[in-house]
Amino acid sequence: MAQEADLDLVEVSPNSAPPVCKLMDFGKFKYEAAQKIREARKNQTNTVVKTVRFGLKIEDHDYGTKRSQIEKFLKAGDKVRVMVVFRGREQSRPEMGVKLLHKVAEEVTEFGSLESAPSADGRSLIMVLAPLKNKAEAKAEAKRNAERQPKPATEE
Repeated sequence: MAQEADLDLVEVSPNSAPPVCKLMDFGKFKYEAAQKIREARKNQTNTVVKTVRFGLKIEDHDYGTKRSQIEKFLKAGDKVRVMVVFRGREQSRPEMGVKLLHKVAEEVTEFGSLESAPSADGRSLIMVLAPLKNKAEAKAEAKRNAERQPKPATEE
């Protein structure tokens, strides 16, 4: 019967009594399964941990630049590791580094949340910020915003 319809006889459930078989085009079935796997892989996103390093004696303009970098990373859906590096005698004042990290965390609360509190690691303090949106949502939103923008007219 399967040969007449130019299909394959595929055993679906061999352990049941009686065994269950199905008439199908097995090549087409394998192709569609591979397409589903490829599509799932294409939509998969990897969360990346970006690192931003601060010195303890950072100036206001440099601080603003680093903060905007952190905001950009969080908007894109990436986690951010914020480090304050101590040099020389600065190591005797870790409370100033903690204060700086808390200031950063407060200023970026609309884009991300604190994942791990500041902790000492050798000559540096480390804090991790997690984005409010995951990477896939951020990517989809960026795509929607790009589609909404009117394309500039070109002169020909």
